[in-house]
Amino acid sequence: MRRVAVIPGDGIGPEVIHAARRVLDAVSAGHGIELSYVEFDWSCRRYLEQGAMMPADGLDTLRRFDAILLGAVGWPDVADHVSLWGLLIPIRRAFRQYVNLRPIRVFDGVDSPLRDAGPVDLVVVRENVEGEYSEAGGRLNRGFPDELAIQEAIFTRAGVSRIVDYAFELAGTRRGYLTSATKSNGIVHTLPFWDEIVAERAAAFPAVRWDSEHIDALAAKFVLTPQRFDVVVASNLFGDILSDLAAAVAGSIGIAPSANLDPTRTHPSMFEPVHGSAPDIAGRGIANPVGAVWSAALMLDHLGHPAAAAALVAAIEHTLATPSTRTPDLGGTASTTEVTDALIAALEG
Repeated sequence: MRRVAVIPGDGIGPEVIHAARRVLDAVSAGHGIELSYVEFDWSCRRYLEQGAMMPADGLDTLRRFDAILLGAVGWPDVADHVSLWGLLIPIRRAFRQYVNLRPIRVFDGVDSPLRDAGPVDLVVVRENVEGEYSEAGGRLNRGFPDELAIQEAIFTRAGVSRIVDYAFELAGTRRGYLTSATKSNGIVHTLPFWDEIVAERAAAFPAVRWDSEHIDALAAKFVLTPQRFDVVVASNLFGDILSDLAAAVAGSIGIAPSANLDPTRTHPSMFEPVHGSAPDIAGRGIANPVGAVWSAALMLDHLGHPAAAAALVAAIEHTLATPSTRTPDLGGTASTTEVTDALIAALEG
């Protein structure tokens, strides 16, 4: 029995998590997997009602679970930094989820906004707990003409080495090609340090071909020749931006999954679709559940059920192939429920 903490969150989060749980139940029944769920109402609504995104003992509560399935957080009445630093980022850091894994594919039947995008199948490996998204810094002279803000990026040898090693190992299981995102021609301390460690760690993976690209040129190449990339490793900020860009190349951020991993498995890992809470479409029944379902597939794979994970991805491939089983963001006509039903039918067929 695997225990899964479920945090539906805000906006379309509850809708896509409900869909993901239905699909998870179907694939689990077919593969003899036992999952138990405990749902938590931690969200912006809770913040507005009680002054906190989650209770003071929230992290201790989550520690008892094997995995965390998250819908989305964010609401117009709550500042983004409040929702992120009140829930998502504390979970990532407390549980040492230093890998943010974001696979990207252009599926048959889904039009990329790019002309002749070709067979895009890449993974962005984002450093997830340090880098540019640190708490180091502050504000001074608030409200005065000389007000200032300082934000410091934190890059450690241990942190960079472990994310680079993970990316090289992953590339070795795929097409054997890694790209490192940098900007060492303009950021004179942290990114040259990053480059040095990438070169050092590369020596341990002689079978993997690798290169380094400046982030501005790399963003352009994601649009011009996305099919050339296999595994892309990047710092927290660069990985965040590149993965959303790549999801847009694939046709919709609504299908993009992510995994926040502690590869040591000492702590629970967390799985969430990349899309936000999308309050503008919440409650309309048209939210795309594929990102949440694909995230659930990543969860199953992490929990040691690769065959079930592959079956979920195959069901996604099947339903995305025709407009009648795609949501409107992908040019389809199906509702969230209809896509979910089609995914289950594909699994059971």
